[in-house]
Amino acid sequence: MDLAETDLTQRLDAAALTGMQFAVWAGRIGDKPAVIDPDGTAHSFAAVNANANRLVRLLRARGLGVGDSVALVCSNRVEFVEVLAATLRCGMRLTPVNWHLSADEISYIIRDCEARAVIAEARVGAVPEAVAGCPGLSVKLAVGGAIEGFEDYAAALESFDGADIADPVLGNGMMYTSGTTGRPKGVYRAVPVVTPFATYLGRAYEPGASIQMCAGPAYHAAPLAFDVRAAMAAGAALVFIDRWDSEGVLRTISERGVTHFHLVPIMFQRLLALPDAVKARYPIDHVKFIVHGAAPCPPEVKRAMIDWFGPVLTEYYAGSEGGAGFFIDSHEWLKKPGSVGKRPALLGVRILDEAGRDLPNGEAGAIYHQLPPGGGFSYFKDEAKTAASRVDDYFSMGDVGYFDEDDYLFLTGRNAETIISGGVNIYPQEIDNELVKHPAVADSATVGVPHDEWGEQVRAVILLKDGHEPGDALADEILAFARANLPGFKVPRGVDFVSDLPRSEAGKIQRGKVRAPYWEGRARQI
Repeated sequence: MDLAETDLTQRLDAAALTGMQFAVWAGRIGDKPAVIDPDGTAHSFAAVNANANRLVRLLRARGLGVGDSVALVCSNRVEFVEVLAATLRCGMRLTPVNWHLSADEISYIIRDCEARAVIAEARVGAVPEAVAGCPGLSVKLAVGGAIEGFEDYAAALESFDGADIADPVLGNGMMYTSGTTGRPKGVYRAVPVVTPFATYLGRAYEPGASIQMCAGPAYHAAPLAFDVRAAMAAGAALVFIDRWDSEGVLRTISERGVTHFHLVPIMFQRLLALPDAVKARYPIDHVKFIVHGAAPCPPEVKRAMIDWFGPVLTEYYAGSEGGAGFFIDSHEWLKKPGSVGKRPALLGVRILDEAGRDLPNGEAGAIYHQLPPGGGFSYFKDEAKTAASRVDDYFSMGDVGYFDEDDYLFLTGRNAETIISGGVNIYPQEIDNELVKHPAVADSATVGVPHDEWGEQVRAVILLKDGHEPGDALADEILAFARANLPGFKVPRGVDFVSDLPRSEAGKIQRGKVRAPYWEGRARQI
């Protein structure tokens, strides 16, 4: 199929304005696989599109309309795509929820995003407790099994028409991103982002032939954008992976003929760690486009991936909040190893010191991205947090870096609070808030310490109450307490006991001082 076909490109760009791109592909390649579930079950473009239309009609029949919010608590499976396709075309706002969170955290996001509908998967055991504290839900649909108080998703859709709706309205999305303290906040845009079809022309997609793999959780911003949304817009089949298994992922890439995928650096490291004999069993010369980001990639790891897969890697630097966005392909990166890309032409990027003064090239400081005219974001229902991230019409995601003499950006660190472990942002205050509930803990300062595979690993630095003696047994007890009260990825991997924890005059923990000894001689310190 000729992607440069003028009338097709024009149809897709027009359809993007009403959220109907997927419907265009359903009408053109409806019998082709659109989604392949982790168990191998294939679902055609026509079938997925019909269910999206049915869901729109169901939501409207229950009283939901343009601007209403839908929360989705679902793993990598076809219903995720159906719900996304439905909300994109009916003017509703979709919030995908990290289904690994605790019941309290899931409940908070459902309430905070003002959801009127929740579509949740039965495998997520926290759902019943989470929705118990969410009044005002007009729709509760259960995917993949029964949930008490929920309707079965498939059965509920059966009575509705699957034909394309006649009055589509472009929907929106709102991802949640945590700060270093307090509850997570929604990244809200009054104007939905519309990606021109030309973007996909540059990524070597062939509708009906390209195969996109989603190996990360679809609720995360990057897999959602680069895997799920990309496949839906470009007419590519989407192969979902449910859990990471290095050889299994490589086998999928090879045997499914995967052409496009997004990974984070730790996934690169795990693939590269496979024995040479295993790698040799799986041809990968059909791969055309690999995009990566979310965490800094060690140059030697990236070089090894380019040597293996060829110069098909493109790195990005951006965030849920948006901004200019940096991209660098393999050829350019090999000339500027370690860079995340050249200064964008359309939107400005500033490097500021602590006093808010612009720094010259070569000096590291806080990175501030220019907001697009009329298309900026705000933190949902949090004007103070929104204002705190801004300098004029620029905002910061808390990263630190510098431009070199050729205007290429290099990241040197992040703000003093955030831990990035395996490409996932972890905010230590949330962990400290739980650890101090343990009867033996007087104070806690969780930090990220160096880890060769994950980049950083979560470690709790604990000040004990009088009468408690440090030791392995108490450390194990505190870790067990953490496991009972936190999602697994937030649980510290170790505990160190100290006789004092530094705090500022304002009472804030001086986490940089706590962290510094672990990073002595390493590049993490800022």
